Amino acid sequence: MRTVYLDNNATTRIAPEVLEAMLPFLGDSYGNPSSMHSFGGGVRRHIDRARGQVAALIGADAEEIIFTGSGTEGDNTAILSALKADPTRAHVVTTRVEHPAVLALGKQLEREGRRVFWLGVDAEGMLDPDEVRAAVRDCTGVVSVMYANNETGVVFPVEEVAAIAKACGCAFHTDAVQAVGKVPIDMRRSVIDYLALSGHKLHAPKGVGALYIRKGTKFNPLIVGGHQEMGRRGGTENVASIVGLGAACELAARTMEEERTRVKALRDRLERELLSRAPDTRLNGHPARRLPNTANISFEYVEGEAILLRLNELGICASSGSACTSGSLEPSHVLRAMGVPYTAAHGSVRFSLSRYTTDEEIDFAIERVPPIIRELRAISPFGRGPAK
Repeated sequence: MRTVYLDNNATTRIAPEVLEAMLPFLGDSYGNPSSMHSFGGGVRRHIDRARGQVAALIGADAEEIIFTGSGTEGDNTAILSALKADPTRAHVVTTRVEHPAVLALGKQLEREGRRVFWLGVDAEGMLDPDEVRAAVRDCTGVVSVMYANNETGVVFPVEEVAAIAKACGCAFHTDAVQAVGKVPIDMRRSVIDYLALSGHKLHAPKGVGALYIRKGTKFNPLIVGGHQEMGRRGGTENVASIVGLGAACELAARTMEEERTRVKALRDRLERELLSRAPDTRLNGHPARRLPNTANISFEYVEGEAILLRLNELGICASSGSACTSGSLEPSHVLRAMGVPYTAAHGSVRFSLSRYTTDEEIDFAIERVPPIIRELRAISPFGRGPAK
């Protein structure tokens, strides 16, 4: 059975060029990059090169990049570091639609006695900078707003929000896991203090990420130990994956225009056809200010999980929300924050494409999804009855 993979916001395939770059470090080039001998030193040079490749993709300097084990680690490191930098600033501002990497940390901080202000979004999933301005206080230690939402693809005005945070004297962090490699980012023109990214969202392996820390920003390591990563993240580096992340970032810089044109055209065609062929459907998220690869569509009067099961039988991979929460029967916290009606929120499906997505795969999905919706509505527990 063929596999039509439309779940790239959950994870991506490792690019062949990335795998090729990694292989030597899973074999003969196994030296410890912290060793004094030349065998290890040779490996160190490849880590340094990867650091430069990551920095180049986001317009940063190499010394502003540390390697992490995931986007979640980067998010946690940044937020906790900012709070430790000035213990008198214990207040946190973030949004209700963050990835669990930030959402769960915010709830934990609340349980520990810190005050967290949860920003809302409008019906299109957009954030109002004026609400950020009203929420920030003299005691705010960090504002954390994601660059792009993992479920709807909505791109937030992070630069404007970062400027608001900086004007109030607090740090600004962004979870840019979904945005890096899909939209242009230039940290030299930015006031963002911390930016987290993850390898497996841009065709590098799982288990590796990076954190940008603006030069001059006060920093407190989350993981302490050895002198690795300039003393900012202890633990022997995951060399093969770091090299892979560097290669993936260099590749993303060369293919970003394809993401913004060909991939977007495929996404738009998928949306247009599904919305026209299946009645009682809606697009979730801003129609224009979105990542070029992401479409979140609600099919009313049917369970999203049932749709995914039927899609899976045909080899079509999609998601009913973020991969971290797709095992739950609760409606997406992102769609709830947007005020999406219950019957629509329960029937939401996220389709997320990549540069490996083909026209034929989109054709296949367009032909298969509407009949599934008709069949499921005929037996819907919501009582919709047969579709028109």
